[in-house]
Amino acid sequence: MPAPSTFDIKRVIRPNILKLEPYRCARDDYSEGILLDANENSFGPVHQARITQDAAGAASIAGQADHQQLHRYPDPMGRRVKQRVLQLRPSVPSVDNVFLGVGSDEVIDLLVRITCQPGRDSILVTPPTYGMYKVVASINDVGVVKVPLVVEGERTFQLDVDAVIERAASDETIKLVWLCSPGNPTGTRLDEADVRRVLESGYRGLVVVDEAYVDFMKPGRGESFAKLVGEYPNVFVMQTMSKSFGLAGIRMGIGMGSAELVQHLNNTKAPYSLSTLALDVAHDALSADGIGKMRQVAASLCAQRDEFLIPQLQALPHVGEIVGGNDANFVLCRFVDGNGCASNGIAKRLYTEMAENRGLVVRYRGGDYGCEGCLRITVGTPDENRVVIATMRALLDAEA
Repeated sequence: MPAPSTFDIKRVIRPNILKLEPYRCARDDYSEGILLDANENSFGPVHQARITQDAAGAASIAGQADHQQLHRYPDPMGRRVKQRVLQLRPSVPSVDNVFLGVGSDEVIDLLVRITCQPGRDSILVTPPTYGMYKVVASINDVGVVKVPLVVEGERTFQLDVDAVIERAASDETIKLVWLCSPGNPTGTRLDEADVRRVLESGYRGLVVVDEAYVDFMKPGRGESFAKLVGEYPNVFVMQTMSKSFGLAGIRMGIGMGSAELVQHLNNTKAPYSLSTLALDVAHDALSADGIGKMRQVAASLCAQRDEFLIPQLQALPHVGEIVGGNDANFVLCRFVDGNGCASNGIAKRLYTEMAENRGLVVRYRGGDYGCEGCLRITVGTPDENRVVIATMRALLDAEA
């Protein structure tokens, strides 16, 4: 079912962004030939140049072959990389539906900036969730409306979908609804039927699904919500090269949505925001061979999660339960006291001792809604996972 007729992207985008005349880069026009239009250094990277002097002391400069074209500004749209994103997510209609950002955090920031009027508009989040949504809203003087996830029973860490729809549809200042799937720190994929209900409701804003961990989902849990991009003009799906591709250092975020929304993001972003080096690495990683390797490594990490880390954690003293759906490259583990009650004290002591004295760093999440007594533990290599279990066992035995 398509999005309701009440959705109009022009009501979502800020008026000044709708009227924005974007900066036009030199490489938007031409990228081949003798390029003397962008004030680049024609000799190429100077640290590689060959400089000689004749008898009179006059310098002769010869630039080295610059196969990566690092003396040229990169393609501002990253078209070659976008084309390969379509190999990863073939249900996305075209490169016009793909946006590339400097990590997912830039994509989050741009979405807020192009939709929300400072001091007036707001976003809706579903705690416990990724903290940057709130941080970016605060930086941009945007309000934050919270509709918590269900935290008990069979639907633990799923949407309270009726409450989300009621709150979002009744408040015209809510321009963005952020849905994290699989969630951070929950590790839980949201039910597709719930996401579709929000998209098909009377809410007139944009629904953003953040899928940073999508490639670690268990078989049978479903597929990427990128498939919804061709169905709904009011959905925007975010992914990243940082997690399953192991490329956090290149800072490459991916967004997929309507061509009109992507154009507004392109109009607003800084020119040449993605470096040639980052684009080249991403292009290589998104080849058919690179995608195949990613899936193999993701499967190996999932096997470590399901076959070693989770059962070993469950056997430790003071471990009450493994919380959430375990559809990410981490495990959310709740620690309990002698009475079986969730214990932030035990979780904090364990976290602090390991980080400060044992050279082992995990993430304390006990302060998050529904996560009392919890540590979030990234799935490491087999050797790292064994160290985690051995260290925790020694420290938790001392708590007993």
